[in-house]
Amino acid sequence: MNEFPDFLRFSIASPVNEFMKVILDKYSAVFDYISTTILWMLMLIESFLLWVPWWLVVILVIFLGCRVTKSWLTGAVMGIMLTAVGSLGMWDLMMQTLAIVGVAVFIAVVLGIPTGILMASNSKLEAFLRPVLDAMQTMPSFVYLIPALMFFGLGKVPGIFATLIYALPPIIRLTNLGIRQVSEDVIEAGKAFGATRMQLLFKIQLPLAMPSVMSGVNQTTMMALAMVVIASMIGARGLGEPVLIAIGRIDVGRGLEAGICIVILAIVIDRLLQGLGNQQSSGQKQVIKQ
Repeated sequence: MNEFPDFLRFSIASPVNEFMKVILDKYSAVFDYISTTILWMLMLIESFLLWVPWWLVVILVIFLGCRVTKSWLTGAVMGIMLTAVGSLGMWDLMMQTLAIVGVAVFIAVVLGIPTGILMASNSKLEAFLRPVLDAMQTMPSFVYLIPALMFFGLGKVPGIFATLIYALPPIIRLTNLGIRQVSEDVIEAGKAFGATRMQLLFKIQLPLAMPSVMSGVNQTTMMALAMVVIASMIGARGLGEPVLIAIGRIDVGRGLEAGICIVILAIVIDRLLQGLGNQQSSGQKQVIKQ
């Protein structure tokens, strides 16, 4: 009586595996093309980041930090933190991680913003995608590594793929939310002046929703950084690699150094994106006042 009855048991593993096998057999050339394109983009960005002198990157971050946060102290702290990463001997690994996160976030923005716009304009689509996005965020991160390995093999590309799936939902959700929160009075005023649907979207709704969209980009970036260690398990390298090595060797010090560098990168990116979001919010208020 305490055991679950056999006639109620079932498994979805076999049909899912068969489906994945069919997809892989029929569209292997497509996945090869996608893998080659993403890898080319990634290596181009990574080579550029590794080519740029470290001191130039620090100066640029200080300048951007001062510009977007309106605080010289914040910019200086960002510069000191990045210099600390170099002092710990992990500058090149940080650039590799930045390239992986940058490509994943770029693809997420390209896919997420249009999807969020469609959700905002179609309630049925929103009702369908909402549980899908919930599943993408709550599914254990390691599960994404399995299809990534099947489609793209080992290396950086499957790491980007797994990171993309995990980090995509916030940009979709917040784009949808931002557009839905645009005042109906503003939209009606635009229609009264003869604005077309596309003009309403690009000149009214998206500009006013931009603070929410930027928050989505910020959250997507932070979730992408959270996948750094997991992605390194399938060959993505970057700052996650020394963490894995430290786990294997029980090297607490080395693991702590890599963890600190990941935190520093996350803080710098977060402050820069938050500053941009605040600027967008200020611009929105000025537009509303006018």
